[in-house]
Amino acid sequence: MLRNTQELKSYAIGATDGEVGKVVDIFFDDQSWVVRYLVVDTGSWLTSRKVLISPYAVQRADWDDKRLPVSLTMEQVKHSPDIDTDMPVSRQHEMAYADYYRYPYYWGADGFWGDGLYYPVESERSHADARHALSERARHDNDDPHLRSCKAVVGYHIHASDGDIGHVQSMLVDEETWAIRYLVVDTSNWWMGHKVLVPPEWITNVNWADSSVTVNLTRATVQNSPRYASSEDLNRSYELELYSHYGRPSYWEREHARETAPAELLD
Repeated sequence: MLRNTQELKSYAIGATDGEVGKVVDIFFDDQSWVVRYLVVDTGSWLTSRKVLISPYAVQRADWDDKRLPVSLTMEQVKHSPDIDTDMPVSRQHEMAYADYYRYPYYWGADGFWGDGLYYPVESERSHADARHALSERARHDNDDPHLRSCKAVVGYHIHASDGDIGHVQSMLVDEETWAIRYLVVDTSNWWMGHKVLVPPEWITNVNWADSSVTVNLTRATVQNSPRYASSEDLNRSYELELYSHYGRPSYWEREHARETAPAELLD
């Protein structure tokens, strides 16, 4: 099922031994369009310190009570690396975070979460694996992680190939993979307040400097597309209608094709 990022921002984060805080923002990867971290305000417990929680830690969500249980203790969260969430998160910060929690690095391979082969150097691996991890760490030390704030992107103007169509209201996230499947576009300044969905794959350019997104669609095709009401009403039938309208392959078809393609075609 798909979840709205605006709704997730009010969710509580529950450690194995107590409440950590509430989600106040979401950081996503603007290349893979996947949620990488939940930004959590710890409130009075840690004097409102903000911490990052990776989807790696999230257990089965309690959607009715708006709570995300995580496989972490409060002590682990308390001693996690300090990261200024108001500043860009560097790859070095991400490595320190992954090393602390012993998470595999998600970068350096295909797929939403990499291949899980590059583990923190402190993990219990062979000397050869440790050397490989050190080498991999050095190779990616100065990478741009391409992390963006969902909160900051809300309000970005959406440009079709022949004019404006509205602005980003929110995003819809796959609760299984944490992939961002759609931008929810509010067309109120153009088309009587209707909302439409645009998959990130159809974006041709994001101009972070002037807060705009360009998609390779025409205004007419957008205006005739299926209208979107809420994530509660979104189902596979609606998605099939959406992709059929635009005559483009769905995300599940593309991902299946990639998973079943011979390895030499992916190089």
